[in-house]
Amino acid sequence: MRRTARQTLLFCAVLLPAVSFAEPGIPALTVQTAASGGGQTYTLTLQVLALMTALTLLPAIVLMMTSFTRIVIVLGMLRQAIGAGNTPPNQVLLGLALFLTLFVMSPVLDRINEDAYKPYSAGTIDATAALNRAVVPLKKFMLDQTRESDIATFVRISGGKGYATPQDVPLLILVPSFVTSELKTSFLIGFLIFIPFVIIDLVVASVLMSMGMMMLSPVLISLPFKLMLFVLVDGWALVMGTLASSFYS
Repeated sequence: MRRTARQTLLFCAVLLPAVSFAEPGIPALTVQTAASGGGQTYTLTLQVLALMTALTLLPAIVLMMTSFTRIVIVLGMLRQAIGAGNTPPNQVLLGLALFLTLFVMSPVLDRINEDAYKPYSAGTIDATAALNRAVVPLKKFMLDQTRESDIATFVRISGGKGYATPQDVPLLILVPSFVTSELKTSFLIGFLIFIPFVIIDLVVASVLMSMGMMMLSPVLISLPFKLMLFVLVDGWALVMGTLASSFYS
């Protein structure tokens, strides 16, 4: 045991100077100023760190800055109006909402790819310029869907005095305004979806009451009629088409 301990200490004594005089690794926070244009470039490790940070914010970006909010709320209200329990399941609704979001946001994504990603990957612009270019089509999409009253509300809450043009509205004001407008629009569409299903429930309940079948649940009778009506009118195509066209009407 003593011999093993001596050998271990001797090995550490020999290895320690080599470690202390080893060359340092690549610094993670190196920022270099470009020779022309005054832009800044970052080391690869810092870019990876920024990418990982952006990935953690990606769910919030998808939820709050795209058409996903309106779509998933309307689909959830549709399932509740039909009254079929958890059919379709949450996984199906979320997958449908995600792919419909990609369909709706495809013009915006194409614009970001052409104006920001391709020049950045080609090395013609730096990361800051690419980010500024990528925000432009996304802000335009959100401004087209946001009510002016909602923007005015958050400008008043923040203590601001307004902006000269809609493009001057910062994201800190635009994002909550956009989400508020999306909630209003989705609830309005959900109200219109609820009306025919509520009428069917009322008719079935009145018929059962008139026949004296008060112990029979109206939901049990109305559910097949609601499903049949929804299938006959091609309800899924109508809902999907209405949601997609509501963003570019």
